[in-house]
Amino acid sequence: MEPDAAPTPPPTANTGAIGAMGRELPERVVPRKQVRSWALWDWATQPFNSVILTFVFASLYLVSDNFLPPEIAALPAGDAVKDRALADLSSGYGLATTIAGFLILLLAPVLGQTADRSGRKKRWLIVFTVLLALAQFVLFFVRADPSYFWFGAIVLALGAVISEIAGVNYNAMLVQVSTPRTIGKVSGLGWGLGYIGGIVALTLVVVVTQLKWFGMDTSDGMAYRLIAVGCAVWTIVFALPLFFNVPEVPPVGKAEKVNFFAAYGVLVRDIMGLYREHRPTFWFLLSSAVYRDGLAGVFAFGGILAAVAFGFSTNEVLIFGIAANVVAGISTILAGRADDRFGARAVIVTALGGLVAMGLFVFFFNDLGKVVFWIGGLLLSAFVGPAQAASRSLLARATPDGMQGEIFGLYATTGRVASFISPLMWTLFIGWFGATIWGVLGIVLVLAVGLGLLLLVRLPKTGRAA
Repeated sequence: MEPDAAPTPPPTANTGAIGAMGRELPERVVPRKQVRSWALWDWATQPFNSVILTFVFASLYLVSDNFLPPEIAALPAGDAVKDRALADLSSGYGLATTIAGFLILLLAPVLGQTADRSGRKKRWLIVFTVLLALAQFVLFFVRADPSYFWFGAIVLALGAVISEIAGVNYNAMLVQVSTPRTIGKVSGLGWGLGYIGGIVALTLVVVVTQLKWFGMDTSDGMAYRLIAVGCAVWTIVFALPLFFNVPEVPPVGKAEKVNFFAAYGVLVRDIMGLYREHRPTFWFLLSSAVYRDGLAGVFAFGGILAAVAFGFSTNEVLIFGIAANVVAGISTILAGRADDRFGARAVIVTALGGLVAMGLFVFFFNDLGKVVFWIGGLLLSAFVGPAQAASRSLLARATPDGMQGEIFGLYATTGRVASFISPLMWTLFIGWFGATIWGVLGIVLVLAVGLGLLLLVRLPKTGRAA
């Protein structure tokens, strides 16, 4: 009599065993062309973050007099009614970003699973990069009128969702273009190139602004709308090297296909498995959820803070944005080397401590004027990039083959996009106290809680992950 066949195990999103924190990546030679092409994607998409979300479109255009009723826009700067109306725009934009965070919470890990099972991380990256460019093109239709405010806010929020999902697949490819000796440096290179790309893009905006747009009619927000189109073209052009030069890596082993909704059940089982077998990875994901959302909040609302709370002019915001990206780019590239030498955790803890201190400095000394934001804001920028890059390299070391997409999907879910936390705290603090400067305390609180949670995570001492 034949023995009973073993029952077929339920489908799993991963295609290999869940790896322990601090696992070693395979040593191999990675062609420099692939490394550079991969890192250039950060350069390609940075204008969406620095120009569109942070320093130009959202802060100088969407959250500005352009979208106030004419009778309120005509009031002098400092008028209580006008300040309250601008604060309402700030909190409204924060609400749209909060909703976007919930969408990423729902979509990112499951779409990451799909990429893992199919072995098509690059293909999905191409799809969402094109969608990101399309979202920037659509911003051309956001006219300078209060009736267009929510249209603009929704498009920006959807762009953030698309950007995060694209980043899931991009981050998952990090282990493909690095080795145990270079992963921190390669991750830092990507972030650093991103900031440098932001510098170049913002400089171009300053140049065309100073040239008065070559005599073009820039009424009805045309200047900002054209900037959005320029960022879309930039994204497509500079993403091409990755599309052409970095190969698609097939999945590790085979995994049964499941439909989109069943994938949520698979996700729950895999998270439970991660908790049972490798809790340091699990707890790191949760702790980083909070502090990485705070990191996102620093840049997401930095431009609005400069323009609304500190009264920076358009040129001052642009110049500050350039300086902030210079500082962030240099510090991130240097921190990548410190990551490989001293460990990602040490870099993250140092950076978060500096961010909390500088955030409190900006809040408590804001009455001293713009110089406070110049000093505190630039130092904040110096700490954000290193924390972001080190978090990515630490998780890449901890993620098993075949689960990069899913784990980095969770990374997106629990981090920048649990980014409903930072926008929510920003919105609540402004709503409670009636002034944009109070939003700083909301972001500082998120960073401080994230730092505290990270310090409670017990990471193994193997490798350079800890």
